[in-house]
Amino acid sequence: MRVIRTNSFSKNVKRYKKDKTLISRLRKQVNKIAENPEIGDFLRGEKKGERKIYISPFRLLYSYDKKRDILYLLDFDKRSRIYKKK
Repeated sequence: MRVIRTNSFSKNVKRYKKDKTLISRLRKQVNKIAENPEIGDFLRGEKKGERKIYISPFRLLYSYDKKRDILYLLDFDKRSRIYKKK
């Protein structure tokens, strides 16, 4: 499976890179998603195909393209900020 990170995702992960435990938990969740991309809950509204995973107190937004077998890591931030961006 190919994993593509958006600029928004990379920028926000870089902001929290000093928190080693958070980055470790994020990596574990990304590995779980790569094994089973359907574990996350769908976002409500018009964001078709986008899913979310809770990594306390953050949200990881992603989508999966079955045809091409690509996982898109869309965004990673605190709940109070992440949904305002969309």
